[in-house]
Amino acid sequence: MLHLDGSYGEGGGQILRTALSLAAALEQPVHIDQIRAGRAKPGLRPQHLAGVLALARITDAEVTGAELHSRELTFRPRVLHPGQYLFDVAEKTGSAGSVTLLAQALLPPLIACDRPSRLVLRGGTHVAWSPPVHYLLYVFLPALAQLGARVEMTLERWGWYPRGGGEVSLEIHPARQLSGVEWRTPPDYRDFRAISAASRLPEHVARRQAERLKSRLGGDLPVELVQAGGLDAGSMVLLYGPRAGFDALGARGKPAEKVADEAADAFFVFRDRRAAVDRHLADQMVPYLARARGSSSFITPEITLHLLTNLWVIEQFLGPTFEVKGELGERGEIRCGRIGSSTPAGK
Repeated sequence: MLHLDGSYGEGGGQILRTALSLAAALEQPVHIDQIRAGRAKPGLRPQHLAGVLALARITDAEVTGAELHSRELTFRPRVLHPGQYLFDVAEKTGSAGSVTLLAQALLPPLIACDRPSRLVLRGGTHVAWSPPVHYLLYVFLPALAQLGARVEMTLERWGWYPRGGGEVSLEIHPARQLSGVEWRTPPDYRDFRAISAASRLPEHVARRQAERLKSRLGGDLPVELVQAGGLDAGSMVLLYGPRAGFDALGARGKPAEKVADEAADAFFVFRDRRAAVDRHLADQMVPYLARARGSSSFITPEITLHLLTNLWVIEQFLGPTFEVKGELGERGEIRCGRIGSSTPAGK
């Protein structure tokens, strides 16, 4: 039994997701205490509980402490079962819990299986504190494909805060062995595109978001205008290119121009620091790179506490794996070395 302190470092829900995802993939029992101890509402929230129950189901796990507000959890996976699954983040509480965070927890173990899987996930598709579905479609999944993992995602229904009601489907193809990558060169900024979407709002909202993005980044930026569906009003912009995406959500009283400005400002920080991988993708890729064949490295615009905490969790399972060059809050380089060799992809 591996024991983890859930209050370590950033001390949030990512510790739980990464730990249980690796526990499922490696069939490693794990005990976590002090779950989200530093948060205003510590313990398991509906979003986290949905992840625990989903991972338990695909591994036939024995779990204790899987209840709302629990600050301690024991997870004993038995056998990993690829197959067809439906998981509803809002099944118990009706909230707009993120389907993308649930997908992040489920993908590592299911990708490592020897048979394909199909997931249907219901909940929030474009909600705060999580990547929007379009980020996974245009940034995360293409990056994952460079390691050798093929996952196809379809947005079936949009889901906004507060009611959610969205749905995505994922086709997961087995990739028992991933390959290392070297992501050190900044992307070609001419390859960047954007999407401006709005649901149950006047047509001019998405148009103003798009116009502001174009004015900030240049009039030749391709921007797709989308009149999105959904139960609730909402808006979003996503500026994306190879291995980098920058999104922002609208809110009541928030001008459309400010939504676009948030995405543009994040892009300029990334560009000015000459990074190759955005700071969120860095978090999301390290669990895969840690188990890939051969060495990997990438340049990120910022060494975040979130990233360092994720590296710590991974090394509790796998031992010393990463080398970090750079200070917290600054541009940095992450190196990952595993036994084996391969030709790095995606230079």
